[in-house]
Amino acid sequence: MGFAKKEYEFLSEIGLGPENPGGFINGKWKASGPVISTVNPSNNQQIAKVTEVSIEDYEEGLRACNEAAKTWKSLPAPKRGEIVRQIGDALREKLQHLGRLVSLEMGKILAEGIGEVQEVIDMCDYAVGLSRQLNGSIVPSERWNACIALVCGNCVVWKGAPTTPLVTIAVTKLVAEVLEKNNLPGAIFTSFCGGAEIGEAIAKDTRIPLVSFTGSSKVGSKVQKIVNERFGKCLLELSGNNALIVMDDANIGLAVRSILFAAVGTAGQRCTTCRRLYLHESIYQSVLDQLVGLYKQVKIGDPLEKGTLVGPVHTQASRENFEKGISTIKSQGGKILTGGSVIESDGNFVQPTIVEISSDASVVKEELFGPVLYVMKIKTLEEAIELNNSVPQGLSSSVFTSKPETIFKWIGPHGSDCGIVNVNIPTNGAEIGGAFGGEKATGGGREAGSDSWKQYMRRSTCTINYGSELPLAQGINFG
Repeated sequence: MGFAKKEYEFLSEIGLGPENPGGFINGKWKASGPVISTVNPSNNQQIAKVTEVSIEDYEEGLRACNEAAKTWKSLPAPKRGEIVRQIGDALREKLQHLGRLVSLEMGKILAEGIGEVQEVIDMCDYAVGLSRQLNGSIVPSERWNACIALVCGNCVVWKGAPTTPLVTIAVTKLVAEVLEKNNLPGAIFTSFCGGAEIGEAIAKDTRIPLVSFTGSSKVGSKVQKIVNERFGKCLLELSGNNALIVMDDANIGLAVRSILFAAVGTAGQRCTTCRRLYLHESIYQSVLDQLVGLYKQVKIGDPLEKGTLVGPVHTQASRENFEKGISTIKSQGGKILTGGSVIESDGNFVQPTIVEISSDASVVKEELFGPVLYVMKIKTLEEAIELNNSVPQGLSSSVFTSKPETIFKWIGPHGSDCGIVNVNIPTNGAEIGGAFGGEKATGGGREAGSDSWKQYMRRSTCTINYGSELPLAQGINFG
């Protein structure tokens, strides 16, 4: 049996077929749960079928993973780094095919799909270097999280989004090949395709010391509560409601290009997408006119076609949420300057939208996960900072300015309250070497670079008394 469409045949190059078991359990592909169809959001037609895992499959996988941990954590960190290096090379070899799959199954344009895979490769490279620096401090007394987690000596249990199971399976197959080639247990990297039931099992499982969750603040709050109740650790990457500020002294051309990419890229479906735009009153109309003109030129269509800048939103539910959001915006006095409608087609296409609205409108404080940009006028930097910080979320933020005093106010203690604080670059995207994550309702998690690797390790203070005396803390003489 072949794929429904000839253009899907490239999937066989990355180990996928028309029907796929969705669990990599104890080094074998198996699944006994419900069969689902994964669809192309450009036309809502089936790409392939996937069998999800059952709770029984999950339990078998966790037992094997727990056992494999004994082998994996016994390897020296540089040896673990060597395995991650090989995983990066395996991904690099299939970069184009994997990027095409991300575009096909998720709806990102091809350049962004390839960019997502490249980011995992970059994380592998970063983790390889890190593997030779994981030394403790000895004194005389004595992201893609999976990459960091692996070099830190952890086995990984991965449940991808239920709407993109083919990406989960394809990446896991490449990792599995590397483990097999190195005579290591496949259970080191255990993978499940499944829904909320499997996610809840992971959150409750005491065998999993750290749960990293990416999603909405609402679901993240539930995950955190469950994990905290068993004294597990939680790494949360939740909602973003990111603001970009353009001051009167900014490079306007640079700012306009940045706003377009930050607000329209990935059809507004990045956690770091720009959703709120604060323009200084003196340049307000000029920037707005340029933006509206650019929005009207944006090519919307098949994300795999050359020249397309905006693909579909990910699901039919996403399209419906866009429609509901536009209705709410209008009811709260928002004025649609461009866009504001769904595009009649078999796919989930919507128009990138610019809205003039009061900063007091309650909808501005919510994250509408689509290409909707709220534009508001500001008079001073202080006012802009106050508005930037006025929402529940705290992920990413940007200011465009040429004044050093503005920059240092913005990045200082009286500036942006977000985890990512940018100057003269868009809100979306992040440096691999810097810690990625946000404050407040964004969850407080930190992934990727800096010293965020410490979250993935058990931390112990080891004290060795190598003499015959018994020095006590605080200079106490105890008898």
